[in-house]
Amino acid sequence: MVSLWRSSFFRRYSLSPFPATVRRYTQSRQMSVVSNAYPNISAKLMEVLKPHLPKASPEYDPSTLSNYTNFKVSNTTLNLDVLFHEKKLSGSISFNIQTLFDVEKIVLDSSYLNIKKVSINDSPIHDYTVEDRIEPLGSPLCINHQLATNEEFILKIEYETTDNCTALQWLEPAQTDGKKNPYLFSQCEPIHARSFFPCFDTPAIKSPFTYYFNSPLNTLTSGLLKEKNGTIYHFEQPVPIPSYLVSIASGDLTDADIGPRSKVYSEPSFIDKCQYEFEKDTENFIQTAENIVFPYEWRDYDVLILPSSMPFGGMEHPNCTFATPTLISGDRENVDVIAHELAHSWSGNLVTNCSFEHFWLNEGWTVYLERRIQGKIHGESFRHFSAIIGWNDLTNSIQSMGESASRFSTLVQDLKDRTDPDDSFSTVPYEKGFNLLFHIEQTLGSKEAFDPFIKYYFNKFKYKSLDTYQFLDTLYGFYSDKKDVLDTIDWKTWLYTPGMPPQPKFDTTLVDECYDLAEKWVKTISESPERLPETFSSNDIESFGANQNGVFLDKLVSYEGQNGFTWKSNDGKKALDLMAKVYSKYPESHNAEVIFRWFRLLIAAHVKEAYPKLADWLGTVGRMKFVRPSYSMLNQVDRELALATFAKYETIYHPICRAMVKKDLGLN
Repeated sequence: MVSLWRSSFFRRYSLSPFPATVRRYTQSRQMSVVSNAYPNISAKLMEVLKPHLPKASPEYDPSTLSNYTNFKVSNTTLNLDVLFHEKKLSGSISFNIQTLFDVEKIVLDSSYLNIKKVSINDSPIHDYTVEDRIEPLGSPLCINHQLATNEEFILKIEYETTDNCTALQWLEPAQTDGKKNPYLFSQCEPIHARSFFPCFDTPAIKSPFTYYFNSPLNTLTSGLLKEKNGTIYHFEQPVPIPSYLVSIASGDLTDADIGPRSKVYSEPSFIDKCQYEFEKDTENFIQTAENIVFPYEWRDYDVLILPSSMPFGGMEHPNCTFATPTLISGDRENVDVIAHELAHSWSGNLVTNCSFEHFWLNEGWTVYLERRIQGKIHGESFRHFSAIIGWNDLTNSIQSMGESASRFSTLVQDLKDRTDPDDSFSTVPYEKGFNLLFHIEQTLGSKEAFDPFIKYYFNKFKYKSLDTYQFLDTLYGFYSDKKDVLDTIDWKTWLYTPGMPPQPKFDTTLVDECYDLAEKWVKTISESPERLPETFSSNDIESFGANQNGVFLDKLVSYEGQNGFTWKSNDGKKALDLMAKVYSKYPESHNAEVIFRWFRLLIAAHVKEAYPKLADWLGTVGRMKFVRPSYSMLNQVDRELALATFAKYETIYHPICRAMVKKDLGLN
């Protein structure tokens, strides 16, 4: 990492590498806590928080190089041409800004952008510089211009993206399903928006957006289509959103209805499968979420199924979730991912973490709401079943972190050394965050006791960004008569201690069926392998859904190395041959969740015939949930094949995925 203090940006402006707010934060740790900053927090909890409290909330975002605390943005306008032949966006961005303090300059985030012109209130500004790059946060765009407190102005920047842009993926026609037209899509979270457009690239700044995109192909974004005039698409997003939620997708897109306020978009050859997958559940998800929180505020909820290189399961862009094609399995078993992305319409999109140090406020709440939706639709035992799956994922994630778990497995992160937020992304904010909220619910006694707080919290902070300390103060204020009950929670362990948190109480009914069958297989292999054919049949898993199949396969893998058991033994491999025949739906599955877990079991057994099949599958998926661990598994058993496979398919992966796999394979 580049030394921040030695960079020319900080020398030139005689600045500390951390803004004043961050310096005050550090100094405040030696100061007595101002009690009225968080008036509702109990004395017991305050003792836990004291070493970590900022002087003011929301806490300053260390992952931006901008001076965002000096400004309020009332609207942002993007006006861009989509240039497929040059693989770049070209145009302008305009900000309607009000200053909060006297300033001598405006500092925006940028990354690999070509800045052409800057103007304020239509007057050209020549005194600006794009400073030296500060990895991994980009290059500050410094605009020297004195402004007085409460001054309102329009800042316009003309620019274009470059080949090094990390937010955009440009696909050649051959990389699409239709093979006829190019395709563009974006992924800005956490800090890649600055390579898409110059901005205050922090979730602490939110504004409404206006978009004008000029593209020869159908175009979608994080907003509502107002007008299409030839190749010009005009969208509006009236609800304030942060930069990481801005999006663009442009390609050979068509749509189909999946509900009274929802459409699904995809390439034409895929649209019928997409419609089938989502039309049964989408509106039900929306209405269920509305009953839990409050009415949906974004009018339309649409889903875009992207090409295979989409690096995430879904991205919660307002009005239009971008989703991976791995959800389209033909059995509607993965549709609950849409429940997660929909839940973001309240947690994350309306109420937003102020920085990615507090990312659990986005994702923990979203997983909690997702599972409340599941519980309403499928029953409470299913909610607990999903929670157990999440708990196991959290356990595996923290174990796989190795030494880095001491840093990246805490719920509240510390990114003040300007670590790349991408490096801190893991299952932790999702599942540790969920389990904290689930534990609060159980501590209060029931869902019904927690429900009024859900509505109150989201109403209080909608359109705003907050930190963990504001959440806690609000929680204790709402339950002012139950502070002693909340004080029984081990807040230090939950918030700041690495590793696994205390385990909540789960209803294990559904998971026990999976565990019992897995144990039966292992016991039979170990004690009487000759009885395998007569012991198991396809009826064993006939009633299993995709989630139960996943838990069963995960449990089988977990037995490797336990009490001397190994799938690598002759009996273990013979059992897997039989399993492939008896449970033929596993090797024949079109569900990526099942396919991945089946491969993981075969790789654990060192079934060499599976290595090239896994390598071939890696050419069909781009979702990091599957791609990263698959390359890691392949690398452990056949590094030469892993490297050759990555070299073959590297260009089909999104830049974020590509960079992370390179790290995983030690290719940086």
